Amino acid sequence: MNRRQLLLGTATGLALPRAWSQGSSGAVVIGYAGVPRIDATTVMRLYTGRAIEAGSVTVTVANLAVGHPLRQRFLSAYLQTDEERYRAYWTVRRHVGKGAPPRELGSVAEMVDFVTRTPGAVGYVDAAAAGAGINVICRG
Repeated sequence: MNRRQLLLGTATGLALPRAWSQGSSGAVVIGYAGVPRIDATTVMRLYTGRAIEAGSVTVTVANLAVGHPLRQRFLSAYLQTDEERYRAYWTVRRHVGKGAPPRELGSVAEMVDFVTRTPGAVGYVDAAAAGAGINVICRG
């Protein structure tokens, strides 16, 4: 990890993603048909509001609702944080005018429907829910 990455992780209160060799959450990141594959660092940047594009495609990021077990696993695996720190991070960003947190959806079925029907949408599901026709853009 270089000095800039270390400072970014420290400044945001969120650690940078670790390799999957440290354990899988079972969550995969999915995108609308035209969204290209991305890496875990880009996922972190999208979900912290520090990026709005995947490749050259402008994206709309979606989260599962607070308290959903898959959201907790996703935050831990991809952002190396927990719900409390993630919500605090977005409270500060919103207060200083740096954006709003991702849209929240109530279920995995809503997430799949939103992502498959909305151009540029990005979300996450349990790996077992990523069946045929789902564009998996990051496995960690």
